[in-house]
Amino acid sequence: MLNFALSVIGPVVLLIAFGYALYKTGLMTDDFVERASRLIFNFALPALLFTTIAKSDISTISDKNMLVIGVLGTLGICLVLMLIAPYIVTKRADRGVVIQGAFRSNMGIIGLAYCANAYGQEGLALASIYLGALTITYNVISVIILNFYLDSKTSYLRMIKGVVTNPIILAIVSALLVSNFQLNLPSILINSAGYFAQLTLPLALLCTGAALRFSSLRADGKAAAISILVKCFIYPFVIVAFALGFGIDGMALGVVYLMSIAPTAAASYVMVRKIGGNYTLAAHIIAISTLVSVPITIAGYSVVMHYM
Repeated sequence: MLNFALSVIGPVVLLIAFGYALYKTGLMTDDFVERASRLIFNFALPALLFTTIAKSDISTISDKNMLVIGVLGTLGICLVLMLIAPYIVTKRADRGVVIQGAFRSNMGIIGLAYCANAYGQEGLALASIYLGALTITYNVISVIILNFYLDSKTSYLRMIKGVVTNPIILAIVSALLVSNFQLNLPSILINSAGYFAQLTLPLALLCTGAALRFSSLRADGKAAAISILVKCFIYPFVIVAFALGFGIDGMALGVVYLMSIAPTAAASYVMVRKIGGNYTLAAHIIAISTLVSVPITIAGYSVVMHYM
């Protein structure tokens, strides 16, 4: 377990902490983080996913049950939370923020970093496919839930367009086609995309740290605590339990666990702010879950290893 903490979790935590330190010293500003984040999610991360999947033999590593478990498990947890939300979250407008924070994992950055450190290129490829299916699920559910509790009138046509034109999804679908049909792309294209992809995880983790905010936590304490409890304990437990029930083991089980235990994604803050919700609460959930998930990830992985 100590080796896992040092080799897999350690580098991720250190880069996040370094990013936070750079922000506090003024070397990383809000404007830089915003621009760098757009660069990452629109170009660098899609390049990483494309090159990883395109160069892999997907038929030997993909497991459809993983995708089914991730999607159905997430839907199930959201439905249960919607049923009990009126009893545990006082403000109606905050319920959607709490529910989204409870399931929307930071798979694109922290989850991928965990899997890359733990399983190398093969684990990264498998995690990338899982990311594609869950990215669609997360975006659709988040828009529906936030609109429901905020009585917003966000266009669902715009939501569909956003999913279809999502650079991450487009990169994954393109890479799957290249891998499936064994297309030989020009080396200059693959190599250039590969160099660009190397920016992704280090820069993204630094931006994650720089975006953390820990001020005025007390005001949203109860609502944030509920979301973090589900995100760091219940959500990964349910997903892993489903995975074991479907007979998933080995690296696939490890990937499912590491992707689901990743803390709440920064994208949840962006979506809440765009729709007009309590973005301060969303920021608190992201910050606290990032800290709380670390020891839980280490302890949980030692348990998961017994079933691998």
